[in-house]
Amino acid sequence: MTQLRAALVQLRTPADQAAALAQAAPLVRQAAAAGAQLILTPEGTNILQRDRAAMLATVRPLEEDEAVQGLLALAAELKVWLLIGSALVLRPDGKIANRTVLADDAGRVVATYDKIHMFDVDLPNGDTYRESALYEPGEQAAVADTPWGRLGLTICYDVRFPYLHRALAKAGAEIIVVPAAFTRPTGAAHWEVLLRARAIETGAFVLAPAQGGVHADGRETWGHSLAVDPWGRVLARSDDDELGVVIADLDLAEVAKARAAIPSLANERGFAAP
Repeated sequence: MTQLRAALVQLRTPADQAAALAQAAPLVRQAAAAGAQLILTPEGTNILQRDRAAMLATVRPLEEDEAVQGLLALAAELKVWLLIGSALVLRPDGKIANRTVLADDAGRVVATYDKIHMFDVDLPNGDTYRESALYEPGEQAAVADTPWGRLGLTICYDVRFPYLHRALAKAGAEIIVVPAAFTRPTGAAHWEVLLRARAIETGAFVLAPAQGGVHADGRETWGHSLAVDPWGRVLARSDDDELGVVIADLDLAEVAKARAAIPSLANERGFAAP
């Protein structure tokens, strides 16, 4: 199949899984009612909590997480593919993973990906983030097969690392997902230009569902969920931080056209570092 209707669900996830499911489920239903075959939610769909003690008291293994399991059941009920942009879940070793979960239209998990790049920064406005203090980074890139083509998995801060996206494209990814909870300062400055650049560089569709607004833990996220085609054109967007659904119609034949016009993946050459 070359035609795909995708839906980006924009959330403002609260600080516990039951409330998160109650927020996300109606929007997933809305997306399915609009004809979406692949529905994507943002980073931290099941919980957003910056306080380490509070997170450790709340986080659950993937198989026991109320929001995750509720959304997997919903995918099966609605017969849609669902990308839980990420769930913050407890690993068997007691550490926390920031994990993308891709489910098919029977609600079965067909792929997962743990965020590789940790957002450890001190922003000019005084905000400080140390994701490595809370999450264990992943080590393995991931591409998954879907009825519409291969899907490359990334999360949020990964968007700043072009080599990851290039590796996904060279592994056959025709769609790259960037679920995110971007901060407002960095989102206003860099969100759209980074997403469009990754699409142009890889000749792939880029789908980026986002968190938006002021959250229960005090963080403020940018929103502005975005779908970009392989030529770097914006297909669909949210113009604000509000909860909602963004619909984008994709023609996967555009991937081959873009890569034939600008064959940068094929033209790659090795070089000696300076």
